[in-house]
Amino acid sequence: MANTCTKMYIYDSSVSNTWTIVMFKSVHISLDDILSRSDGDKLFSNQLIRDYLLENPELEQYYKYQPDLNSFEQVIKDKGKEEIKRSILVDVLEDQYANIENAPENVQLLSNENTYTIATGHQLCLFTGPLYFIYKIITTINLAEQLKAKYPGQNFVPVYWMASEDHDFEEINHANVFAKKLLWNDFQDGPV
Repeated sequence: MANTCTKMYIYDSSVSNTWTIVMFKSVHISLDDILSRSDGDKLFSNQLIRDYLLENPELEQYYKYQPDLNSFEQVIKDKGKEEIKRSILVDVLEDQYANIENAPENVQLLSNENTYTIATGHQLCLFTGPLYFIYKIITTINLAEQLKAKYPGQNFVPVYWMASEDHDFEEINHANVFAKKLLWNDFQDGPV
């Protein structure tokens, strides 16, 4: 187990376009460590997730890469064959960050062919709360750092995508709580 300290930048537009640095201490625990615990079988109650993490051969037809760091060697080779319009991405991001003090410095790395994004996103929802998306961001930052250590000739830029306008009102106007459907009736239509 390795203890690491992760820096996360949170943009706060209410405080004169600034980035706040938040420090998190995280602990990397291997799957073997988790499963060897006396309650390890209860931590992954979903059999599909358990089978995927334990690399059950019956699931291999459904995914291309094994769920481990070593698989990224093949991912890097495969992605290296794709044509990516990096200059467009860098131009758009630099334009979006133009008026922000202390914007992330790694945007320019995206113009290099040896740079890859490690991306996560989060669709806004009612019950997962803010800790869940912070955990996703920290996990993405940690993965980028682990990959940089394993593949020092490559760059990995963590990217967080907030899926804030990717669903219709009908998709988010209700919640099922204790077998009761709570519905927000409104006349909105289209993306929200």
